[in-house]
Amino acid sequence: MSEDGFNMSLRKYLKRVGVTSQQTIEEATRAAREAGQTGAVDARMVLTIDGKEINVVEGRITLEESA
Repeated sequence: MSEDGFNMSLRKYLKRVGVTSQQTIEEATRAAREAGQTGAVDARMVLTIDGKEINVVEGRITLEESA
């Protein structure tokens, strides 16, 4: 595969990951707020390639709207 082909494939995958991840996070945080949860939720994203864990990104997402 050419470098251009690889880069295009990677960009398409990352775009899909970004869009679907944001939708899923929005749904989960909306449900948490509707259930009365306040403060923040812990989030964890795990990247695997061919079944091998490559990277883990952890963080907190604030549920309150900023003023």
